[in-house]
Amino acid sequence: MRPVDRAMGLIRAGIAAADPAAAVRRGMAEVLADPPGPGGRWQVIALGKAARAMAEAALAILPGAGALVVTNAGNDAPLDGARVLRAGHPQPDAEGAAAAAEVEDLLRATTPHDRVLALISGGGSAMLPAPSPGMTLADKQEVNRLLLGSGADIAQVNLIRQNLSRLKGGGWLRLSPGPIVALILSDVPGDDLRVIASGPTVAPVGGRAEAMALARQLGIWDRMPETARAALLRPDGNPALPPARNILVGSNTISVTAMVEGGATAAPIPLEGDVQECAAEIWRLAPSLAPGQALALGGETTVRLTGDGMGGRNQELALRLALLAEARPVDFDWAFASVGSDGRDGPGEAAGGLVGPGTPAAIRAGGIDPLAALARNDSTPALQAGGALVMTGPTGTNVADLAVLVRA
Repeated sequence: MRPVDRAMGLIRAGIAAADPAAAVRRGMAEVLADPPGPGGRWQVIALGKAARAMAEAALAILPGAGALVVTNAGNDAPLDGARVLRAGHPQPDAEGAAAAAEVEDLLRATTPHDRVLALISGGGSAMLPAPSPGMTLADKQEVNRLLLGSGADIAQVNLIRQNLSRLKGGGWLRLSPGPIVALILSDVPGDDLRVIASGPTVAPVGGRAEAMALARQLGIWDRMPETARAALLRPDGNPALPPARNILVGSNTISVTAMVEGGATAAPIPLEGDVQECAAEIWRLAPSLAPGQALALGGETTVRLTGDGMGGRNQELALRLALLAEARPVDFDWAFASVGSDGRDGPGEAAGGLVGPGTPAAIRAGGIDPLAALARNDSTPALQAGGALVMTGPTGTNVADLAVLVRA
């Protein structure tokens, strides 16, 4: 089997292991252990890129339950028994703000005899913007834009998001008279439940003072809207959160394990940090690969924006690794794939990149200088010119990113 075919086969195995319907079914026994009280009912609220698939599985087990689904374009097909709302990702939009208002109303309308089943998956942070008092949606969008280009990791991004939101960092718990149980599909390294979708059913990562200090550290404080700075300058005053049951039912780790079961070896390093540094760490492992060996990685890298091109962290990681490999070649055939498990990497429609020894030359033959493209964060057209762009369409799930390095 060619290295490129084996690489994509392993990536597909990792994505299949994150099937959201199977994840929900795994957690439902614990959910059903605390049914609604007299006169109460189940209310399902599903949020994130896997929300529709998770809600469909839950409704098959909870007939008659109410259901509200908030998800992104491509995953928003109608679902019997549920109201499906589309929301923007990765940039929050007016549809998401309207969806947030509906979630708030629904939570407030529950009673202590009701039970709320929260189905949480990655992407939910952007999809449910509920700006802090005094902030507008435009203010929230500007903060999000600054964060996405700052090089911050997902935990840092969500620390600031939580402290500028009514719903993040346990906000659902503050609103709902009905007890909440959450089934969570993790898209973050380490599976920190406070970070996934900014933790709507979990205590926040930290307080406003920590968020303000981080914004200064990232160099974005002075560029943030005045209303956002004012919100972070207010003292923390939230009371203790009501209890909730938060159950992890799927994760990046589970997907990497599936890749290992498919014949790969778990890499000794995670897929994290700045894309250039991560690419260098991965390629340092190449000379030690045995014939036929494949290394599986999972996690999420970061990109510091220096241009206004089209691309995402997986595409940029793949392109950077290809250029490093060209500068430090090995004497065997190889392939490297890095793919967003949700099927979308960055603002475009590509899922990631699949590169090999000939990729940089193919890009140049297509009329694009790959180094210049990276300087503009313009990896999509570069990889497309080299026949190295991965297009999967929406997968219906999201457990962060998966990557594999294969030796022939």
